[in-house]
Amino acid sequence: MHPRTFSYPPIAQESRAALPTKEAAFHLNRAEQTMRLWACHENGPIRPIRINGRLAWRTDDIRTLLGVGQ
Repeated sequence: MHPRTFSYPPIAQESRAALPTKEAAFHLNRAEQTMRLWACHENGPIRPIRINGRLAWRTDDIRTLLGVGQ
């Protein structure tokens, strides 16, 4: 059985202000758990926000980290 693959729009074309952990991890080529550890330990290159108790990652922060124009 093949693992599910997800296709997300390029980060430069993303219109949402923040992304859920799964999508942020995809764009940053990191594991979701790495993103959660960044949030828990507050030691990652970007910090999440919380929306209704869930982690969300600012799209502008991801773009800046990747060096992608807005």
